[in-house]
Amino acid sequence: MAQGSSHRVVVIVDENSNPFELSCAIEVFGLRRKAELGRELYDFALCSPESRTLMRDGFFTLTGVAGLEAADTADTLIVPNRPDTDVPRRPAVLDAVRRAHERGARLVGFCSGAFTMAEAGVLDGRRATAHWQWADTFRTRFPAVRLEPDVLFVDDGDILTAAGSAAALDLGLHLVRRDHGVEAAVSVSRRLVFAVHRDGGQRQFVEHPIPAPTSSADTSLGPLLEWARGRLGTALTVTGLAARAAVSPATLHRRFRAQLGTTPLAWLTAERVALACRLMERGDPSVESVARASGLGTAANLRAQLRRRTGLTPSAYRERFAPGA
Repeated sequence: MAQGSSHRVVVIVDENSNPFELSCAIEVFGLRRKAELGRELYDFALCSPESRTLMRDGFFTLTGVAGLEAADTADTLIVPNRPDTDVPRRPAVLDAVRRAHERGARLVGFCSGAFTMAEAGVLDGRRATAHWQWADTFRTRFPAVRLEPDVLFVDDGDILTAAGSAAALDLGLHLVRRDHGVEAAVSVSRRLVFAVHRDGGQRQFVEHPIPAPTSSADTSLGPLLEWARGRLGTALTVTGLAARAAVSPATLHRRFRAQLGTTPLAWLTAERVALACRLMERGDPSVESVARASGLGTAANLRAQLRRRTGLTPSAYRERFAPGA
């Protein structure tokens, strides 16, 4: 069953925490959604070990939030991230992270939050990511963690980590999608004016995040992506996308890698799976019709791709997210 507003998300804010990731958590999990979705998605709270918490570089002081005991009420606990990764975390914070893990809460680390979880000892033998700038330092300090330094985020079940500041939004939307389905994630991303299609396996470093204007042909993928999204149920191929863009498949592949950090085929498949999810959430009755309408072709391919990206079968997905679930 999809998690509702009874699912409590708590963010620990520690001294020198980064305000950007804190704002990401508030935007994704803390804002009221009833007006746009008809329901609230999460119960949200901030907590801190001190009554006054000095944020990163002394930008401002945070007051008026709950004490650290609120972490013991979290279903999802977002651990503090700080740029001073060489400074040990407070023992009280590490104890709160350990207690949450022991009782089965979901742990989330944005950017350097992976250092907090690793220091608490909950990442040993687990997959995680961290900002590329700190990858070597992280490996040296925590060799027992299976670091994946070249991805946006890692979903390892009950422990999730995001590589950097913008990737915090990617991971946040991934959690909304995992908890409440694609339609809810699309609604949240639309309000944020933020792309919902980036998955965790994409590269951290994109060569040209904002395509530079050129004096000749436009190299931005935006128009091509919008054109393709309107035709996902047709026989789209990478060769066809390249022809539409008037470039070779190799050039198209380079542009996808440079601008999106993924391949054309991976992007196309992810978009088709997202469309299939939306169709099931809206109550489309047949797996075969969903597979055809989304461009995945066969029910077998739909099942395989859905399980790979969500961990669910079509029937389990409907039970969680279809009307009346």
